[in-house]
Amino acid sequence: MNNLALVLASSLVILALFLSRAFRLGLEKEMLAGVGRAVIQLLVIGMLLNWVFARNRWYFTLAMIGIMVIVAGGNAARRGEGIPRVKRITILSIATGVAVPLLVLVLTGAIKATPKEMIPVAGMLAGNAMVASGLVLKNMKESMVQQREEIMNALYLGATIAQSVAEIRPRIIKTGMLPTIDGLRTLGLVQLPGMMTGLILGGVSPLVAVKYQIMVAFMLLGAVSITSIMVILLALPSFFTANASLNENLLKEFGS
Repeated sequence: MNNLALVLASSLVILALFLSRAFRLGLEKEMLAGVGRAVIQLLVIGMLLNWVFARNRWYFTLAMIGIMVIVAGGNAARRGEGIPRVKRITILSIATGVAVPLLVLVLTGAIKATPKEMIPVAGMLAGNAMVASGLVLKNMKESMVQQREEIMNALYLGATIAQSVAEIRPRIIKTGMLPTIDGLRTLGLVQLPGMMTGLILGGVSPLVAVKYQIMVAFMLLGAVSITSIMVILLALPSFFTANASLNENLLKEFGS
């Protein structure tokens, strides 16, 4: 794609602005701010990646992946605001959700241990893990408030913490995983995902592009599964006190 084509493609932004104005949506400022921020961020990351790729050093690769994980963890932590050490929890969970699939892909030879392959893959993993952890945290806060009486009654009857949340814990975990699972169901029928589309536009055979996309689907499912489970395992104990009762102060903060 040449620069002129990219400039002409910006007419779609103008169309979106026109529709927002015509239907009185009031999103013009948000659109312009979002587009401007996206362009600046992409240009900066493009130049940074170009520099990292040219040097081809493992420590630069790990640094880039680390930055992605930290930013993703910080963003996801907003959904769990009020939970003790929530940022530490999301960063650790996302880091694990990124590291395990990435290690498997490298060891199996699916990707090479080079910046050009590891960084883009890590970015996809971190992005999906971020969404999953945010959904789990949000649903966890809501579920613990809504199911407060049931959990409290179970504890009074002698149930352990694990037993008192045995019913709601799977539902919370599913919240983080279902968007990825739903995406798998329509993969190739409703949507042609970004990697596959990019490879085809780059001249790669559709069958080769399909193999890469299947790999992406597998790794994303692994990432969101690991991240969702880790988030709830690390964050849920905060809702209970040392003597195995509900943390009423925390629940009050969430609207109980």
